[in-house]
Amino acid sequence: MIPNPIRKVLSSMRARRVRALLMGGQACVFYGAAEFSRDTDLAILADAANLSRLRRALDDLRAEVITVPPFELEYLRRGHAIHFRCRHSEALRMRVDVMSRMRGVDAFATLWKRRTTIELPDGTRCDLLGLPDLVQAKKTQRDKDWPMIRRLVEAHYFQNSARPRPSQIRFWLQELRTPQLLVELAQRHSTLSRRLVSKRPLLAQAALGETKKLERALTVEESVERERDRRYWLPLRAELEKLRHAE
Repeated sequence: MIPNPIRKVLSSMRARRVRALLMGGQACVFYGAAEFSRDTDLAILADAANLSRLRRALDDLRAEVITVPPFELEYLRRGHAIHFRCRHSEALRMRVDVMSRMRGVDAFATLWKRRTTIELPDGTRCDLLGLPDLVQAKKTQRDKDWPMIRRLVEAHYFQNSARPRPSQIRFWLQELRTPQLLVELAQRHSTLSRRLVSKRPLLAQAALGETKKLERALTVEESVERERDRRYWLPLRAELEKLRHAE
């Protein structure tokens, strides 16, 4: 069950025809990897027309910016998140975070084509970041994101493993973080696994069933991504500090 404040945010975005994709913890709930979140995180199209529609939706929610940066196109295009707090009675104190650019994630036009659209019990339709894109967006330096990636891909595997499509098998080989499942998959689909070794070297250990080595390789893979994310955010955080001091 999706809480009422989140449904209110989603319905407001839909009513104002905002090009927005639900991501973060609430999207994880829809994909079967439950995560409690008090926020609504949205990836949005960063152009003037869509921002105008977004402003109207936020006005409907009586939402105000709660921290730096200000709600301006230039900051979204540089990769900043903009944070709002809703004051509408049906979404009281709900935080809404919007972004348009994320490390390692494709441009919004591509994300929109790959989106997942679902319908809630009350008839509200919701556009979600596609699962592979959500997994990529979760590859951050935050501790909580890595267990969530594992649960997201595991859930997708168990939901679809009986009759998988080739694209799903490829996705699992590239993103599974569960050693036993990776070994099983790499040995069952050995030809594809060998082709993907150049993109994900740890598949070599998976194909050989070397679980301990595979566990270490997964830890290294995570560490590399965390460091990449840390470096990506260094200039953005420096810019936020300047904005805070200027205030």
